[in-house]
Amino acid sequence: MRWDNLSAPPDEGTPDGGAPATPPLPLALPGAIARTFDTPGFAGMTFYEVRAKSIINRVPGQSRVPFEWTINPYRGCSHACVYCVSGDTPILMADGRTRPISELERGDRIYGTERQGAYRRYVVTTVLDKWSTVKRAYRVTLADGTTLVASGDHRFLTERGWKYVAGAMGGAGKRPYLTINNRLIGTGQFATAPKDSADYRRGYLCGMVRGDAHLGTYTYPHGTVHRFRLALADEEALDRTERFLGDAGIETRRFSFAPVTATRRTITAIRTSRQRDVEAIAELVRWPDAPTDDWRRGFLAGIFDAEGSCSRGVFRVSNRDDDILERTIDALHRFGFRWVLEDSGRPNRLRQIRLIGGLPARLRFLHLTDPAITRKRSIEGAALKCRAALRVVSIEELGLELPLWDITTGTGDFIANGVVSHNCFARNTHTYLDLDAGADFDRKVIVKVNAGELVRRELAAPRWRGAHIAMGTNVDCYQRAEGRYQLMPQIIEALRDFANPFSILTKGTLLLRDLPLLRQTAEVTRVGLSYSVGFVDEALWRAVEPGTPSPRRRLDAVRQLTDAGFQVGVLMAPILPGLSDDDESIDATVAAIAASGATSVTPLPLHLRPGAREWYAHWLAREFPHLVPRYRQLYRSGAYAPQAYQRELTARVRMAARRHGLHRGDAGDNRRLPVPPPPTPAAEQLSLL
Repeated sequence: MRWDNLSAPPDEGTPDGGAPATPPLPLALPGAIARTFDTPGFAGMTFYEVRAKSIINRVPGQSRVPFEWTINPYRGCSHACVYCVSGDTPILMADGRTRPISELERGDRIYGTERQGAYRRYVVTTVLDKWSTVKRAYRVTLADGTTLVASGDHRFLTERGWKYVAGAMGGAGKRPYLTINNRLIGTGQFATAPKDSADYRRGYLCGMVRGDAHLGTYTYPHGTVHRFRLALADEEALDRTERFLGDAGIETRRFSFAPVTATRRTITAIRTSRQRDVEAIAELVRWPDAPTDDWRRGFLAGIFDAEGSCSRGVFRVSNRDDDILERTIDALHRFGFRWVLEDSGRPNRLRQIRLIGGLPARLRFLHLTDPAITRKRSIEGAALKCRAALRVVSIEELGLELPLWDITTGTGDFIANGVVSHNCFARNTHTYLDLDAGADFDRKVIVKVNAGELVRRELAAPRWRGAHIAMGTNVDCYQRAEGRYQLMPQIIEALRDFANPFSILTKGTLLLRDLPLLRQTAEVTRVGLSYSVGFVDEALWRAVEPGTPSPRRRLDAVRQLTDAGFQVGVLMAPILPGLSDDDESIDATVAAIAASGATSVTPLPLHLRPGAREWYAHWLAREFPHLVPRYRQLYRSGAYAPQAYQRELTARVRMAARRHGLHRGDAGDNRRLPVPPPPTPAAEQLSLL
């Protein structure tokens, strides 16, 4: 999708209630005016006022949205929904961990690839240089939900060799380029690393101590002895264990356990004989009655450091203790891993859990759990035989020159978010502008203050043919910021004066302010209006969409619009599994929609994109932990819920619509033009970015 080129406005002074903001300007907005406001509704927010160079944006033909042109006067959203967040492009480091490309430095050791015999293999290489450049950007989306932003000159490794993001079949621009259904080569998108929480530390200590330590209290004729000792050849795991014990107030002493030999590395140990410390360790490693996901991640990391191995690409955890094996299997199952339990064939009853899924599963385990021992995380020498779902599903020109990170490596490539890549990456979504894509998306809003004059100028251009324009499909044009900047009346007036058809999708009741203008416009052209209402539960609304008008207020707005003669469709989205997809919630929501006078209802289940997937999972685990297993099952294959679930959900909504006399039709046909069908789950406003 094209997005506007931006330049800074001239100094226009400070509007009433505003004051110049102190935060540094984003990288891509040099000279923009940054403002904060004292009103409670905008507390903690910064508005970056820019003068855009263009405003009517074209959607590429291969996009899955059913419209061709959009207008977005804002970037970022003051609604503060939980549906908007993403992360930096992660690079695979030589220690098996990841780091955002923007944080790389010359001399860093990372993974690249090189051909060795019949195969291309992963090898450790060095970052030779790093810089930021500005180029026209494209967004490439893969089947597993991975989103990559790069210049048209950027190359990815595909099953048919290196291909540029953009190219041509002939002429001066002729070169091999990506097309839909090309399959990229790599490991698959990276999982988010665990947070250093108290539960993670307890889980790690449980896995490490139960797996490899000596812990006990013994009674002898001469008295009682308390003993803890952990001896390891890998000091990274010993350091982490010592640190985690220290955080719990347990002091240990380090000593040399065994010297190096021809067949064995030096072994170092930690120990304590204090009764209080030994009892405290025993309590820390006690099996929890209700383990959290943080505990499970820590336990898997600890037991892998203690008893795991990865030889010739075979990933194993070995032990004789049935409890340890059962807890390991439970944690693997919890995170959706596949495994087999095998007997070692030895008389000591040693059994081993072998992870299935090849390199993508190994890396997902390592990133999800973060074991301490670096040597066990190595993928050096592994062949590029990818089983990940890295098929290209869309390629979109953003229509904007963005700051793109570029690095030079010893191999000429690197692994970026799971794909083999060259040069020029940008951070996703809001981070195009050097803004954080989490809280910044709803706390830092880019305002195109000249949107109205641009619309008028572009509608007057001879090349413009009066095509339908969709608004609110990317960022809500009637978010709270619109009350301050009042850009939409100017835009609607321009569309009215040129009799240009358009549609609006919103959650904002501020649309009613412009009802007189909309009625005037509907006299001369086609105007489509739709509201987004996923549920009517007030408690859920406060938890999920705290910055939006309540569902009841939105439906009151639908009633006022229908009373004014407009046909208004309602996009019932997003429907949240386990929270708003039960029959009672669906029936209540559809009944309220029907009572509002809406002419149609279209259901859409929640869509979880990478980055936001992990953020939403954290929110879900905090607010509704009992739903985590269901979400893990529903979204285990990617960003979308399974087709069977979507079909079943749609059928139940349609049945409810029939019960309440709400039949799907050509909703939103206000005098001349039907509202285009609501955006697919790819529409950014209604999905997790």
